[in-house]
Amino acid sequence: MKEGKLIKDDEVNAAPVKSFFVNMLTRDIALNDAILDLLDNCIDGIRRSSKCEGEKPYQGFWAEIEIKKDFFSISDNCGGIPWELHPYAFRMGRDQDRPVGVSRTVGTYGIGMKRAIFKIGKHCLITTRSGADEYEVEITPEWLKDESNWFLPMKNVKGLMDTDGTKIVIKSLNEGISDLFDVDAKNFISELRKSISAIYAYIIEKGFEVKINDEIVSPRTTKLSFDLSESTGIRPYIFETESDGVEVFLAVGFTREPPSENEIDDEKKSAKYSSYDAGWTIICNDRTVVHCDRTELTGWGEANVPRYHNQFIAISGIVEFKSDDPRKLPTTTTKRGIDASSPLYLQIKNKMREGMKIFTDYTNKWKGLEDESKRQIKETMKQSFHEIKTESKNLPLKEISRSLPNGNYYKPNLPVPERPEPTTRRISFKKELVKIKKVGEYFGNSELDPNEVGIKCFDTIYEEVMK
Repeated sequence: MKEGKLIKDDEVNAAPVKSFFVNMLTRDIALNDAILDLLDNCIDGIRRSSKCEGEKPYQGFWAEIEIKKDFFSISDNCGGIPWELHPYAFRMGRDQDRPVGVSRTVGTYGIGMKRAIFKIGKHCLITTRSGADEYEVEITPEWLKDESNWFLPMKNVKGLMDTDGTKIVIKSLNEGISDLFDVDAKNFISELRKSISAIYAYIIEKGFEVKINDEIVSPRTTKLSFDLSESTGIRPYIFETESDGVEVFLAVGFTREPPSENEIDDEKKSAKYSSYDAGWTIICNDRTVVHCDRTELTGWGEANVPRYHNQFIAISGIVEFKSDDPRKLPTTTTKRGIDASSPLYLQIKNKMREGMKIFTDYTNKWKGLEDESKRQIKETMKQSFHEIKTESKNLPLKEISRSLPNGNYYKPNLPVPERPEPTTRRISFKKELVKIKKVGEYFGNSELDPNEVGIKCFDTIYEEVMK
């Protein structure tokens, strides 16, 4: 060994560089997603401390987020970090010797909490209580700069927390974060609230409470039309299976009445038909990882399924994956997306397209008869995903045994229109607004509805032709 060196002549220093670790961890994650990672930890804490059984397994548990211009905090009553996990919880990465984690989580890499902290700021105090154990761990700017020190200061404390849970307070906010929490705080909090209401919708619906700056976040869940009285009524397509330790359940159907052709074309009238709730939502272990997707990722525009269009605005689907081993879930490393190349997901995607095609076909068959179609759907009860799963047990599901994946499915017998030979055709075209107003003026009112102008033009010419 050379004098003044800590390595031997026949060795190369391969120790990690802390600053590189921190910068790379946070580069590819959005701030919203980093905060959602912290909420994921709350859910994991519940699963460690509770059996999570019944219709409301998260009842009584809460998380509170506080966002101010000079600090961020999140506190919860979700069980805390047990003392036996503290050697692993604060390491950057999942140790091979780490005890078996909680079941039905989505975390597999052991970086979520640390990555979120580094994304937000440079000074963090983590206080946690789990049973008789209560301790705090501090991350300081000095520690982040010290490349030789990978040990965080930790001390036992008592009486700082009223219940088992964790509180994370982050100060010395990173460049840009403090401005976001100050100048643009209203917009940021609004977008964060939307994300939480969608991504944690099914967890909140099961009893979990989330607050941002003392305001409760309401869940935004998908409900599908389900006619409980008639087998030929409006019902969802359902498929369920279990494959290699992963339970899968999917349902697709109508969330509301589809718009008419006029409502699709007329921007003023179709404004009430928002696409926000249309498309596929994918849930992995209770977390929404894809929300209302309308792209090829979920089968739109593939295998005879049409590309998404506003005429399909009433069609929504939900797919749920559950597994005790999160590594088997078809999620990306960010836990906010689906691995489109996952063999399991590709198999399930076939069933998603199969179900979707039933409802796009229905929409096409009822073109021109939307009023009757709307009546059928409007009179149908809307059921939550949990209610659909419960009700599916009473349906005559058929077994699929010759295709992958094996499973059971229910194909609804949707009503078919008794369509007489058409005696009318729709005429549709666009013209410059100034010309429409000019023609309207000719008919005595420059503010006539464009449809009305078109009808008057046709009627006028028809009268001339028939003279």
